[in-house]
Amino acid sequence: MERRRLMIGQAAQAAGVTRKAVRVYEAKGLLPGTRRTASGYRVYDRHDIELLTFIRRARTLGLRLDDIRDVLSIHASGRPPCATVRALLDDVDSTIAELRALRTSLADIRHRADGSADQHPAAVCSIIEDT
Repeated sequence: MERRRLMIGQAAQAAGVTRKAVRVYEAKGLLPGTRRTASGYRVYDRHDIELLTFIRRARTLGLRLDDIRDVLSIHASGRPPCATVRALLDDVDSTIAELRALRTSLADIRHRADGSADQHPAAVCSIIEDT
């Protein structure tokens, strides 16, 4: 079976990412060294598209590029990475819970600050210093 060779724009479109994202993923080591044509253009194949699609989906779930690189490394070593992915998703879930608590706290501080900012002396800003 012949491997179809795609240029960066075609590969990006096929995977649902931008050209810039493809370059970033390659620079961060998430994609293997890309083959190049004699004239220096990057070329991608079906496996590269699958990796790019996986990375896009992992990013959609909130995983960081470093985490995705770790998952891909585990997979490349022949071990199943799903336990690691579950732990990473738990971390994302915890972060979301912390951010929701922060949002509640910020709303409370903002409410208390309405009309009281600059009402009394502060080193820099009483809104922050009174929290």
